[in-house]
Amino acid sequence: MLAGELYDPLDPDLMRARDRARDLCQELNATRERDQEVRRRILKELFGRGGESVWMQPPFFCDYGSNILLGERVFFNFNCVILDVCQVVIGDFTLFGPAVQLYTATHPMNAALRRSQEFGKPIEIGSDVWVGGGVMVCPGVTIGSRSVIGAGSVVTRNIPDGVFAAGNPCRIIREITE
Repeated sequence: MLAGELYDPLDPDLMRARDRARDLCQELNATRERDQEVRRRILKELFGRGGESVWMQPPFFCDYGSNILLGERVFFNFNCVILDVCQVVIGDFTLFGPAVQLYTATHPMNAALRRSQEFGKPIEIGSDVWVGGGVMVCPGVTIGSRSVIGAGSVVTRNIPDGVFAAGNPCRIIREITE
C-alpha cells in the first residue's frame, strides 16, 4: 500500500487500522474547546508524527492517521479530510483552510481490478504553505515550500516553491515576491 502498489482494501489488518483511525477521529470530533489536553492525547496517538504541535479545529477525518507525518505547528481548520493510504508529509508552519481534502487514494482504470484492489500515490507539502479553503489535492502531488494555493483549487500537478497557484486545474498565477 505505502509503496504505491495494488492492495486489497478489505485486508483484515487494514480494516482494523482504519477502524482505529476512525474511532480516534470520532473521539476528537466529539471534544469541546475546553478539552485541549484530550485533543492533544488523541492527536499524538492518531498521527505518525507531529501530533504534539499540530493545531486542529475539529471535525477532522482520515483513513489511517499513522501515514500522516506533520512538521512543527501545522494548522488544520474545520472539516479537513486526508485519505492517507500512502504517506502525506507536511512541512513546518503550513496552514490548511476549512474543508481542505488531501487524497492519496486512487483506483485502477481497469474495471475488473477496481472491484477488488486499489492503490495510492504519496502527497508532499512543504513548509510555510497556505492551502486555501475547499482545496482538493490529488494523489501524487507535491506542493513546494512558501507557496499559496487559492481557495477552491483542484491541485492535479506539482506546484513549485514560492508561487501563488489557483484554479481547476490549479496552475501557477505568479511568483510570490517579498
